[in-house]
Amino acid sequence: MRLLLDTCALLWYLDGSERIQPALRDVLTDGRNDLYSSDVSLLEMVIKYQLGKLPLPAPPSQLIPALRDRHGIEALALDAAAILALEHLPLLHRDPFDRLLVAQAVTRQLTLVTPDPMIRQYDVPCLWNP
Repeated sequence: MRLLLDTCALLWYLDGSERIQPALRDVLTDGRNDLYSSDVSLLEMVIKYQLGKLPLPAPPSQLIPALRDRHGIEALALDAAAILALEHLPLLHRDPFDRLLVAQAVTRQLTLVTPDPMIRQYDVPCLWNP
């Protein structure tokens, strides 16, 4: 499977949080699956970190690339195809970061790993604590 972790799923996975159930952790650590984190999530983390809404042990510029590498998570750049795909998404969710993640999952044919019930309303494959 090709899995795109949404921002909170990425942070919880990297932190070893119990919010990621063992069955999902098994999927995420299965070497046959490809893991991606979007630069959209990185942007969201930087903004929230600067606003004091996301406490991290180090600035995102230092922390996230190192953790991506350690966990074998590939960075996914935001491209024009995903941005333009927003035109075709219904306004089920107003969060621009989440909508961009949905658009990326749709255009790249990825399964989105997310606990967010609003995101799971979109016509995109989703996975959460199987």
